[in-house]
This record gives sequence, C-alpha cells and structure tokens, in this order.
Amino acid sequence: MAASEETSALFPIFILTMMALPLIPYTIMKLCRAASKKAKSINCQCAVCSRSGKYRKSIFKKISNLTTWSNLTLVLLWVLMAALVYYIKTVNREIQVFEPFSILGLQHGATDSEIKKAYRRLSVQYHPDKNPDPAANKYFVESIAKAYQALTDPISRENFEKYGHPDGRQGFQMGIALPEFLLNIEGASGGILLLWIVGVCILLPLVVAVVYLSRSSKYTGNYVMHQTLSAYYYFMKPSLAPSKVMDVLIKAAEYMEIPVRRPDGEPLQKLFMLVRSELNLDLKNIKQEQAKFWKQHPALVKTELLLQAHLTRQTAALTPELQTDFKRVAELAPRLLDELMKMAVIPRSAQGHGWLRPAIGVVELSQCIIQAVPLSARKATGGSSEGIAPFLQLPHFNDAVLKKLARKKVKTLQELRDMTTEDRAELLSETAGFSAAEIQDVESVLEMMPSLTVEVTCGTEGEEGIQEGDVVTVQAWVTLKRANGLTRALPHAPYYPFHKEENCWFLLADLNSNNVWFSQKVSFMDETSAVAAASKSVEETMEGSGASGRETSKAVREAVEKVKSGSRLVAGKFQAPAEGNYNLTCYLLCDSWLGCDKKTGVKVKVLKRTRAGTRGGFTEEGPALEDGAEEEDEIEEEEYDEDIESEYSEDEDDSTANGKKESHANGKAPASSSGSDEDDE
Repeated sequence: MAASEETSALFPIFILTMMALPLIPYTIMKLCRAASKKAKSINCQCAVCSRSGKYRKSIFKKISNLTTWSNLTLVLLWVLMAALVYYIKTVNREIQVFEPFSILGLQHGATDSEIKKAYRRLSVQYHPDKNPDPAANKYFVESIAKAYQALTDPISRENFEKYGHPDGRQGFQMGIALPEFLLNIEGASGGILLLWIVGVCILLPLVVAVVYLSRSSKYTGNYVMHQTLSAYYYFMKPSLAPSKVMDVLIKAAEYMEIPVRRPDGEPLQKLFMLVRSELNLDLKNIKQEQAKFWKQHPALVKTELLLQAHLTRQTAALTPELQTDFKRVAELAPRLLDELMKMAVIPRSAQGHGWLRPAIGVVELSQCIIQAVPLSARKATGGSSEGIAPFLQLPHFNDAVLKKLARKKVKTLQELRDMTTEDRAELLSETAGFSAAEIQDVESVLEMMPSLTVEVTCGTEGEEGIQEGDVVTVQAWVTLKRANGLTRALPHAPYYPFHKEENCWFLLADLNSNNVWFSQKVSFMDETSAVAAASKSVEETMEGSGASGRETSKAVREAVEKVKSGSRLVAGKFQAPAEGNYNLTCYLLCDSWLGCDKKTGVKVKVLKRTRAGTRGGFTEEGPALEDGAEEEDEIEEEEYDEDIESEYSEDEDDSTANGKKESHANGKAPASSSGSDEDDE
C-alpha cells in the first residue's frame, strides 16, 4: 500500500510533464508567428486608411485579437500548469527516504548513549502518555520508535549502514503514476481505471482521426473545399473573358453555404437597383434579363450583389445581417481567387500549357476587389488602356477630379507618378482643388505603390541553344521598389475590411496562342523563405553548369544580397516546343494594386533536333554517316551560330532578318514578333 501511495504522489508530476511537452513548443510557435505578423504590419498612413479603422491599434481591437478561442485555451492550460506546479511544491506530500539519524536529530556515527539520550528527549515531546495529539502519536510510532529500534538493534544498524535500510537489501520496485483510488482494482475504481484507459488510449485518438479525415476529405491544404475546385475546373474556359470571371468565382461551395434569409429579400432588391449597371445586363431586354438574374440560385444572387456592392463602395447601405455576410464573402475572396488562378494556369494541353486570358481576368478581378473599384472602370478610355480604374484607388479621387485632370493631359496613372512632387502638388491643388492634407494622402499612397522590374533568361543547362524537346530552365529576377524604401508592406486598401498581403504572378506566355508556358506566384513578405529558395536554385544551377565551389559560393552570396535588397528569384522548367521562333511575353501581375503590372517581350528560338540527339549535327565520333546530309547540317549550324546573339533580342528588324534567313534555310515562313513593341508598356 505504501508503494501505491508513493507512485500515486507522482501523478501530478506526470500530468504536468504530459501537458508541458506539447504546450511549450506550441506557445513558442504562437509567439514567433505574432512577432512575424507584427513585422509585416507596415500599412498605409493616409487619412482614408486611418478612418477605415482596419489598422487602428485601440485597446478594444487588441483585446478582440487576443481573446480568440485558441488564445483563451492556451492561457487556461498555462494557468492549469501553474496550479499543478504550486500543488506539487507546497501541497503534495514529498516522498521521503527513511533516515533514522535525521529523525532523531543525530549525526551519522553517533554512540549508543547519544541515541538513547535523543530518544528520551523526543519521547517527552511526542510519546502518547505525554502528548495526546493523534498526529504526535503517529509520528512517534512510525518514525521515532522505528528509528530508535533500527539504531539500537545491532543487525538493523548494520543493514542500514551497508544497504541504507534496516531490513537489508531492498528489491527494485516500479509503480504507475496514477492516483491511489484508481489503483484499487478490486473496488469500484477498477471500472474508472478501465474507462480511463479506453477513453484516453482508444476513444480520444479515434475521435481525432475521424475529425481529421472528415475535414481533409472536405477541404484542401489551402482550406478550400474540394467541391469548389471541381466547379472551378469545370467552368474555367480558355476564352473566359475578364468580365465573366466573377460568374465563376461566385460558384464556390463556400459561398453556397452562406445563409439566405427571408428578411434579406427587400434589401437585396434595393441593392440590385444600385449596382444594376455593373451586372452586364442587356438593356434592350432588361425585364427578361432581370428575371433571368433572379432565377439563379439565391446564394449566387446574394454573393454577386454583395461583391458588386463592395466594388461600387455601397456597403454602407447594407443591413447589419448583410454586413456580416459581406465580410464572410470578402474574407474568402483572396483565397478563392488564388485557387481560381491555379485553375487558369494548370497544364491543360499536351505541352503542359495553361490559359492566359482567364489568368489575366482573375488577377484583374482580384485588384478590383482589394481596391474596391468597379470592373466597368477598367474599360479603355482616351489614352489609357486601363481606363480610370488605377486613379480610383487613390484617396479623394472621383469622376469629377479625373475629368479635370484629363483637361491637363494627365490620362494615365503612370503619367501622374512620373511627375515631380512639386508639379504633382501644384496640379492637384490648382486643378482638382485638393487641400494640403489631401495632397499628402495622395503622396503617401503613391510612395506605397510598388514599381516592378524583371530580368528573364531562358536556356538549357550546360548546352548552347535550345532544341526541340529540351528541358528549358527559366530564371527571372523580379525586383520591387517603392518611393518610401520599403519592401514588405500591406497595400493601401481602405475599403477591403481585412489585411491583405500583396503578391505578384509571374507568367511567361504566348499571347497569340493564349498559352501560359510557365507561371509562379511571387511574394515579397517572407524574406527568409526567399533567401533559402534563391540559394538552393542558384547552387543547383551553378553545379549543373560545372562551376567550381568558389564560383558557386560567390553566386549564392550575390543572390542572397539581391533578395535582401528587394528582389525575388523565379525559377522553373518547361519543355521546349517544336522548332521555330517564339515571341513570348513575360507578365508581372500584382494582385492588390492597379496600374503596377509589367509586360516584357522575350524571344526564344528553338532549333531542330539533329540526329542521334546531338547538338550542331555532329556526334562524338565524328561527322554523321548519311550521305549528302553532312554538308546540309553544317550549313544549318553556321546559320544558327550567326543568329545566336539575337535569340533574346528585342529589335524587330533583327527578328525579321532572322525569320527570312530561317525561312530560306528551312523552307518556312518567318515567325511574327508581335509582342516586341510591348516592352516599355
């Protein structure tokens, strides 16, 4: 029984250990995440963003961010751990080793007379005839008398001095750290112990497994339903116009779960009248179009109207219930648009190409949602191919201001950005009537807007030129610069109710065939991951080219410095298509800002694969063996060597000359170079 009492006393220590093992690492992870989020929360300081309250650091905001279920559970577990530590330290009985000398208050090696004297002194204090206290009686019998007997009996004293116990050598004992009442198997506690074992060892893991499997079968790793991905894959078409991307986005299963209440009917009718011009309805048959619109699934109607209310900045007119539904719709939008983008660029053809037109449409819709700009504002007007949409993301800008600026020949946002600070302030003050504070707001947003540049190279590792079927390596350095010197920052988005990190999509595409050859998402928020990815990619490239260790280390150091200065490395591979000259276009599309996209022409020449997989028409043993073919291959090799410098050239005259030369050598028409004039756009 004593052994069971000793082991049961270890139960709080056992529970404390089992709680601390997962709780301490999880707490450290939460703190690291909080620190990284704090570092990322560099946001716009304009008056419009300040009034939105999204970035306000009020005490109520901080409390609401802290009082989440996960944080409250974490605090509760730490309080429980503190209580266990207090219980173990002050309340729980410590396991004491039997020490007769210590009990009698003597030093080791005391004489018999000293032992008897100490025993008589303690008997006066604790003997039942002298002290009626039951606790004193128990201490005298179990400790003092036992210690006196162990030290006065020669055999017991010899055993204690040799083995540390009056009874001699003790066997090794093991126990289980459970409370004493659970160890009484013969009583009713046997059933409690059985329930404990079944619940902790069987039922708890089973419940966790069932919950995990049910969730994983419903959601993907990006917390998007599998049903949503199936719908997006089905409705995504190569000719999907940007104006029709909204119709695909709202078909997400997450949006179908948003409740449609009966009291929402009248507010939605009023909202329909406010945003009707944005719904692409045929005005000639407006009654039929309206009837067709309302015949859709109620969840689809509600989702589209809420999104259009956000794009037209009419959310203030929503009822509290619709406000809640709108926040749910807006919160899911970036995640769903990210998956929709993946469905647009996913390989659909035998060559592994995605579709360019719907991909551009998805990014344009993302820009409009983050900046709350109507899709109709993107229609080309005057000298701007993007319409007035880029201007509407600036604070205090509206249609009246834009008309005044148009009279001053400022038709694009880039023209406004290229002006000096003094000229811009004078223009906004005299023409638009902006105050000094409003001009400062505009300057603050313009300083936050990113300027993107890209340097692209395509080639085969360790070989000269690109032949049919080669694995082509794409490397592109994407650089982001801001006027305020920041790299990581949250975009100016006062009307979007949540924090949104800006990302870019890199697309290498053929505009004529609507094919995306290569795509990758680029983020400037996580510098650590970017450094690791760039170092690994550069190291693999250098090793593949046969570079020495010193050269590889130098290239890796240069790549790390580039990343720290605001660049990101985009690297990937694709298979070379059939022989010919290809005028590709490199797109840099920002998902959060309008008017910041970049487009650059890239020319790629693919050579015809020669015999036996050789390059240049010769095998390692010597010339090819077929009669009459050797001379022709040599001519082709010479012609391609002359053109190798113009492989990535952006000069249209060189491209025309190359096309004529190739058509003369191969009997083919020269390839067009329609994308080369778009470099400066």
